[in-house]
Amino acid sequence: MRAMILGAGLGLVLAGAAAAAEVTVINDQARFPEGPEVIDGTLYYVEYGGHTIMTWDGQANATFWQQDGCGPSALLQLPGGDFLVTCYDSGTIARVSKDGQTLANYDKDSNGGALQGPNDITTDGEGGAWFTASGPWESGPIVGKVFHINAEGVIVEAANDLHYANGITLSADGKRLLVNESEAARVISFEVEPYGTLADRRLFLRVADLGITHEWGPYPDGIKRDAHGNYWIGHYSAGQIVVVDPEGKLLGTLEVPSPAAPNLAFSADGKTVYVMAVDDTANAPYLGKVYAVANPWP
Repeated sequence: MRAMILGAGLGLVLAGAAAAAEVTVINDQARFPEGPEVIDGTLYYVEYGGHTIMTWDGQANATFWQQDGCGPSALLQLPGGDFLVTCYDSGTIARVSKDGQTLANYDKDSNGGALQGPNDITTDGEGGAWFTASGPWESGPIVGKVFHINAEGVIVEAANDLHYANGITLSADGKRLLVNESEAARVISFEVEPYGTLADRRLFLRVADLGITHEWGPYPDGIKRDAHGNYWIGHYSAGQIVVVDPEGKLLGTLEVPSPAAPNLAFSADGKTVYVMAVDDTANAPYLGKVYAVANPWP
């Protein structure tokens, strides 16, 4: 698909000052793009509404993998080359080979419990991963969880009682795990302990305390850490990425011309931010866009 350069509709706000940034649309028909990762210079991202993993090599989008009924929300490549994919709709973690073949579908934790709404995933830095399971996409039940999965596919529950656990990432030193609670509009953190366990649950920030307001929400979705240790928080309640420093102080916001910007990834050199955006938030397949934005903080 041919890229389009948009000259308006996007701005970066840094500590109250606005600066223009270039934005390129690299997929204008993405079906709820989410959970991206840049691997060896190629952007990989899922389409929740298309049940696919897509790639962007700088020239074109292509389908890398598809599994009907999956409803993928995020992906992560393990050190050996396999991918783990959170399948929100089917309640599974799919294991996919580096050439796009399905190897396994994990649907239970070590105690036989079901995975309800697997959502976002991040490396544990030791060959495995942490992932969230949100529960149903509604405000009532507080049943979100955090799980650890090792390289062999063994899944262990590490935290529960989260109000729609969503985006997840490690701190720069690997000692804290940050998790977005979307329905509570906050980010919490845990101390990472050995053997896939967590402790010392505490509040990192409430989005509203940063002065961030949306028509509904705010509703923090994905979260990624940049090379400087800052956290970039995507929102499903607005086309806005909120950027905070390692202590949770607001640095600025990145705005894209779509009503939702749930997730993002950085290019290998840090100069580009790939923003996953949704334009039609009400009707499947939830068409949106994938943006490439020049990063003012490479």
